[in-house]
Amino acid sequence: MSNIFMLAISAILINNFVLARFLGLCPYIGVSKKLDSALGMGMAVIFVMTMASTITWVIQYHLLAPYNIGYLQTIAFILTIASLVQFVEMVIQKMVPTLYKALGVFLPLITTNCAVLGVSIININESLSFLEAILHGFFAGIGFTLVLIIMAGLRERLEWADLPDSMKGLPIAFIIAGCMALAFLGFSGFKI
Repeated sequence: MSNIFMLAISAILINNFVLARFLGLCPYIGVSKKLDSALGMGMAVIFVMTMASTITWVIQYHLLAPYNIGYLQTIAFILTIASLVQFVEMVIQKMVPTLYKALGVFLPLITTNCAVLGVSIININESLSFLEAILHGFFAGIGFTLVLIIMAGLRERLEWADLPDSMKGLPIAFIIAGCMALAFLGFSGFKI
């Protein structure tokens, strides 16, 4: 139980994929303008990261490693992630068309979200067990969603702030992202 707790704290706060590992920055900046779309994107990323961690672990240890074809890891993982994203895209388009329109081009971009590929490769490189890999993918998705929602909330509030014209939009978003990264850096001092 303490292992799961440490894995959660590490993936969500200490080694957050966006603010500590600097992975997945494109959707972090692109989809964090509105809270609704940020929440939808976060849920989609949690699902894709969890499923990608599960399937890529099975592919690595039951297909690539036994047949000594580990050099195909990146291609196999990217094909798996692309298939999962297509599945999520079809489900969201069918079930929540307004969210599908709000996410726009960023939903298919989960395929190229390096955080999803990153979690799959980190699971293998750190020799996590099957259950640990699934939980690591899930917690990494929660960490991604957490910072996406915080950023979206801040950006929505800044819409009403009296900012100079030169600071509106991306400049203030980058400053906020830097401040959030500094704040999350404080978690790296935790000893667990």
